[in-house]
Amino acid sequence: MTRNICITAIDGQTGFLIAELLLKESKFAKQIDSITGLALNPSIPKCKELESLGAKIVPHHPGRERQVVKTLQEVGCDTICVIPPADKDKVDITIELCEAAKKAGVQNVLLISAAGCDYAERDKQPRLREFIDIENIVLSSKGDPSVELGHSPCVIRAGFYAENLLLYTQQAQLNGILSLPIGHNHKFAPVALGDIAHVAACVLAGKGKHGFDDRHRGQMMIVTGPMLCAGKELAEAASQAIGQKMEFENISEREAKRILKAQADIDDSEKEYLLEYYSLVREGKTNYVATTAFHDVTGEQPTQPSEFFRMYSHELRPKKKAKTDNST
Repeated sequence: MTRNICITAIDGQTGFLIAELLLKESKFAKQIDSITGLALNPSIPKCKELESLGAKIVPHHPGRERQVVKTLQEVGCDTICVIPPADKDKVDITIELCEAAKKAGVQNVLLISAAGCDYAERDKQPRLREFIDIENIVLSSKGDPSVELGHSPCVIRAGFYAENLLLYTQQAQLNGILSLPIGHNHKFAPVALGDIAHVAACVLAGKGKHGFDDRHRGQMMIVTGPMLCAGKELAEAASQAIGQKMEFENISEREAKRILKAQADIDDSEKEYLLEYYSLVREGKTNYVATTAFHDVTGEQPTQPSEFFRMYSHELRPKKKAKTDNST
């Protein structure tokens, strides 16, 4: 059974890490025949790196569905990993990709969705809620026996990426403060992006009688980090990791928006998504952990917050000693 995988938005961090893991880890690499990446920005260094590892990078021009169908057919794609891009037209682009996959006769589809989308309200958190619309498009194929894409679907609802906390590192470096608009009372469980890539790689490389491994096929996998954290607990985990005192500061959504605008080089739609997720935290809709899928699929334990902060300690460590109550 062949396994020719196409990964969309491979120029983004999620797509890159999934592809890198599949190409570098022998337990995955021996299970796959080829990896093709659809890239909105194919000239960036990440794409060049994946090409050097053996991936084929193809420019993706939204609005040209026929070209995507042709590409999928030419590379013999039997498995597609659909990653909605960080773009204001995320839904339209993803719908087009799914339609192209149907027409190309792709059998297996893995969608990377977002945990919390089912709690989001369309008028208050539209960027989060649109993941429900995307899931509907992917899963609707299941009821159509004439479409190959419906035979072997899987959805991973990824929790809030812990890496997003690094968008506020300037405050951490200057003042030893972790500033987030999440309030004081409620918690969430940030997940390391590498953990999501690990689950995705296991699904994409897994094989069964009907496509994906039967343990994964048809699954809705919710994957968060292993520890519920309020802001104070995140700061404590960061302090433990870097060996210096970090404090949590609850900031307003307006200030968070200003910081993201000034410091984060990400699409505006992604900034909107982050702010909406923080609002879910403030509403108490993220007070849960979901690690069963990660453990069952990988056989391992997810990354603890202290481990995550230790990996990025150089980005968080204050450039000057943070003042304490006894400082002068």
